[in-house]
Amino acid sequence: MQTPTERAYPTHWEADVVLRDGGTARVRPITAEDADRLVSFYEQVSDESKYYRFFAPYPRLSDRDVRRFTHHDYVDRVGLAAIVGDEFIATVRYDRIDDLGRPASAPADRAEVAFLVQDAHQGRGVASALLEHIAACARERGVRRFTAEVLPANTKMAKVFTDAGYSQRRSFEDGSVHLTLDLEPTERSLAVMRGREQRAEARSVQRLLAPGSVAVIGVSRARGGAGRAVLDSLTSAGYTGRVYAVNQRVPEGTDRLPGLPDVPVHRTVREIPEPVDLAVLAVPATEVDAVVAACGEHGVQGLVVLSADFDRAAQRALVRAARSYGMRIVGPNAFGVINTAPDVRLNATLASQTPERGRVGLFTQSGAIGIALLAGLHRRGSGLSSFVSVGNRADVSGNDVLQFWDDDPDTDVVLMYLESIGNPRKFTRLVRRTALRKPVVVVRGARHSGGAPPPGHAAPAMRASDATVTDLLRQAGVLLVDTYTELVDTGLQLAFQPLPAGPRIATLGNAESLCLLTYDACLAQRLAPRDPVDLTATAAPADFHRALTAALDDPATDAVVVTAIPWVEDHGAAELADALHRASAGSGKPVAVAHAAIEGLDAALSARRIPAYPAPERAVRALAQAVRYAQWRREAAEPGRVPEDDVDEAGAAAAVARALYGTGAPPQPAGATVTARPHSLALTPADAAALLARYGIEVLTARPAPDPGTAVRAAAELSYPVALKTTAPHLRHRADLGGVRLDIVSEQQLRRVYAELTEALGRPEELRPVVQAMVPRGVDTVVRATVDPSIGTVLAFGLAGPPSELLGDVAHRLVPVTDRDAAQLVRAIRSAPMLFGWRGARPVDTAALEELLLKVSRLVDDHPEIVSVELEPVVVAPRGLAVLSAAVRLAPPPATTDLGPRRLSAW
Repeated sequence: MQTPTERAYPTHWEADVVLRDGGTARVRPITAEDADRLVSFYEQVSDESKYYRFFAPYPRLSDRDVRRFTHHDYVDRVGLAAIVGDEFIATVRYDRIDDLGRPASAPADRAEVAFLVQDAHQGRGVASALLEHIAACARERGVRRFTAEVLPANTKMAKVFTDAGYSQRRSFEDGSVHLTLDLEPTERSLAVMRGREQRAEARSVQRLLAPGSVAVIGVSRARGGAGRAVLDSLTSAGYTGRVYAVNQRVPEGTDRLPGLPDVPVHRTVREIPEPVDLAVLAVPATEVDAVVAACGEHGVQGLVVLSADFDRAAQRALVRAARSYGMRIVGPNAFGVINTAPDVRLNATLASQTPERGRVGLFTQSGAIGIALLAGLHRRGSGLSSFVSVGNRADVSGNDVLQFWDDDPDTDVVLMYLESIGNPRKFTRLVRRTALRKPVVVVRGARHSGGAPPPGHAAPAMRASDATVTDLLRQAGVLLVDTYTELVDTGLQLAFQPLPAGPRIATLGNAESLCLLTYDACLAQRLAPRDPVDLTATAAPADFHRALTAALDDPATDAVVVTAIPWVEDHGAAELADALHRASAGSGKPVAVAHAAIEGLDAALSARRIPAYPAPERAVRALAQAVRYAQWRREAAEPGRVPEDDVDEAGAAAAVARALYGTGAPPQPAGATVTARPHSLALTPADAAALLARYGIEVLTARPAPDPGTAVRAAAELSYPVALKTTAPHLRHRADLGGVRLDIVSEQQLRRVYAELTEALGRPEELRPVVQAMVPRGVDTVVRATVDPSIGTVLAFGLAGPPSELLGDVAHRLVPVTDRDAAQLVRAIRSAPMLFGWRGARPVDTAALEELLLKVSRLVDDHPEIVSVELEPVVVAPRGLAVLSAAVRLAPPPATTDLGPRRLSAW
């Protein structure tokens, strides 16, 4: 039973982390049950490390020490341990103190922090990871500063503090270095944390892709089976490391399997006399747990689990077991991994054919799609740098592989087939960083599953619609395609050719019909095609060379599509390929070729790094993706800015705190343990308007009109003309049902309209009518901001009524929004012409609209308790705008895991 001073064990502080060398460790709070682990850990620490920790010889812990270091209240005294297997490898603790360094309780906001890392694990980044986690725990409990005493000779620990990126002060007192760290995250501390995250996760994938030895567990004695197939793939690829077969049923004393004279076989991985870096598991699901334990005890660094038939609980247990030994998992239900680097030549998949060396990285969540993509790329002449097919992605995910490819010098283009995105917030952050240097092309399966991941996938359901996710991925620089065929088409164009400088496309060929189809396809993709050049059916390769050279030399051309049909004369495919290559080499402009059944041309062109397509439409779609990516990169180089307007941030914070936590309550510190009144709270219209006004967003006054007399008095105060509208939920924003009456110019007209309204739609208490002043006519729009726990805060914009509600014509951007984002948001919807003078109408004040979007973005970014804002309608006139109605909902701040300490996902 807990005493009044004890806190419940903070389960949410538990986390799996990737360390600097790519291994994993478990971070969790230390409990009273950890006494034996602590003593064992301390015995394995060197005398020097103990001296650095306690500033004196300290050979062993007393019973009092053990109790002190294992009993915590998780508020003023907190201890965390990093664990591998079932053993501590490092500990950290903080003790809250006052300004004089004496033990204290809240509201004291400083704490003394100290680390101890087992010598065998120093240099792995354990202390840096623990500092991130203990700092997050401290902030949650109201601690704002850490102090630490470090001996001058303890340079490693001093570096942990100084490299963390927090604001800090240091002094030299009584023979030791005194450090004070402000724990509020800074841009530098976030950059340091994310840099370490990238290096650690990239290293964990590299260990899977470049192992020095591989054991295939579950290799049958006869031909056939998944294990045997993987072993065949390894040997046929020419893998440069050591290979072992494991079959628990081979007779004792057997050291080789039939047909595998060069591969030693063992009954268990424990019998292998040398270290094993990677184990491929091809055993029944019921045997996986025992195999994982054996691999962990043998020191295996990573697992590829081909086995299937795991439910969610079994997958979680599998991942927990592997990570407890420091291993990462590809799978279960994986297809495998490939690395074509000459010094590795790893093919640990079920595919017998190893791709050629290339500069494309391929990631899939489906073995079947992986097979199709590998075959398609091979057939089209594109090699790979590496390939990862993760199946149910219980551990290693697309995020991890992106971290690896981000700075992989052997990968220029990233292709991904995704069926679920476990951490969309992190994915958009990572993919944007990668896309700034190399294109990322994605095809998404299961897009219309309502946010639920496919069966077996270790990922949470997403609330966001497919349209929202699509917009946010495009904002991050992702090139989205609809089919895996388009994935290959686009990948080839980007891998083989330079990026175009613009959308101006020249077309030439020896068949007018193909040129016309190309022209039409360019228009459909919103490119700017130039008049086609018909070379006629008699054109020889030399004619293609002259025409292509002229097109590429033309400064008004950004790219060229060449179309071709078989010649009347007998010309070889290689001759045409040579002609096109000579013309395009060194031009700096991309070329794509669409041809009709010219035998051997695909291979001849791919050998010269010119992409070939069987139809003009496919060539143009691929080229259009290259145009979009080039444009995104140019714009991303100047991302815009988030304006620093003069707003009342403190007043808004106080208003939010009063609404959520009670009158007079101060704003709560981020992450603090508080008791909110409801789970979520909708502000009254008056409170919502007052909150928005603190950020310069004025909401037009709406006077309640429960009866005709009150309506008349309200109209007199507001001045005619006025509008009478219902606010009942079922009639809100439904002018088509007669719930909105405009341009009322007199008391007599108002009384008549009021009577008509109540007679047609119901009693006043049901309709909740209000009176508002008329505003200048314009275009009705809607602005929304909502929080999605998996994505973050999303700002949405569209035209009010049928365009957004019926046609789904809404554009989205992640908050915070820059001025460039706001301008793009206004122009991204299909109905945007309505804002810019469609059919002779006066253009409306889009500058005022962009300013409003920026203010809403700033409001919700500053105050995470604001989980929903809806402004509808926002009438945008030729000069200025008016917000006629606003709704705001508050809730306790959702967890922002992507801004917290590094941790692996655990579904």
